[in-house]
Amino acid sequence: MNTGPAGHVARSTLRPHCETGRREPLRTFLHTVDGVAVDSVYDPAAVVPDPSRPSAGDLVFVVAHGFTGDVDRPHVRRVVTALARHGAVVTFSFRGHGASGGRSTVGDREVLDLAAAVEWARELGHTRVVTVGFSMGGSVVLRHAALHGGTDAVVSVSAPARWYYRGTAPMRRLHWLVTRPTGRLVGRYGLRTRIHHRVGAPPTPFGQWGRDPVPLSPVEAAARIAPTPLLIVHGDRDGYFPLDHPRMLAAAAGDDAELWVEHGMGHAENAAGDELLSRIGDWAVARAG
Repeated sequence: MNTGPAGHVARSTLRPHCETGRREPLRTFLHTVDGVAVDSVYDPAAVVPDPSRPSAGDLVFVVAHGFTGDVDRPHVRRVVTALARHGAVVTFSFRGHGASGGRSTVGDREVLDLAAAVEWARELGHTRVVTVGFSMGGSVVLRHAALHGGTDAVVSVSAPARWYYRGTAPMRRLHWLVTRPTGRLVGRYGLRTRIHHRVGAPPTPFGQWGRDPVPLSPVEAAARIAPTPLLIVHGDRDGYFPLDHPRMLAAAAGDDAELWVEHGMGHAENAAGDELLSRIGDWAVARAG
């Protein structure tokens, strides 16, 4: 991979990347508006020409991984490989994850990381941008679309609808991880995830920095995304968030959203099979722009 200087993305250099058909990946660090360096990767499309389908040459997916993921995790790279059959792909590590700077706020300030990646995708020459998020990333793509816009379609997979949910055993374990000093040590050294010490500080909702007022929730964000096409995907065997979460999101989004409840699917990237990812890619090609 080519590695550019951290935080220095020259539009005059990067814009032709899509237009000239270069095939090699590109890796660099982006800087968010609040000064966090975000490790980011661009993979060109690996699309087989098909005259019956719209051109994918101008389409790019910006993938937002789940909590404890990063751009080099095998399950994230598998998503990249699948979506690259439909268009180019930008991936990045959220703050506090992998080689990125900062500390995780578990879905709050991560919207700024996604905003930097979407801007980079536009600078690379792509005219259609689809954000695809998983779990925590699924909540981030919803909030980004509501707060920042700039996308042509949004796909949210295995996302929560509301803050401070601890109705399942995996979520209770996750709360321990992010709210306890011992848990944050486990996250840092066991999961390569550095968590901000103010995340989950009572009495504020989980993941929200102790901020007042409470930041926009995913379900509130879903209601503000229209008319941008929105796809909500959830497994009926998701151990983290039961089916009332995607149904709340779809109800809030209204007629501009589609809900896919996947039979036998568990949670997030690890549970998203190649067939599902292919269908997501087809949906994006048809609906974006």
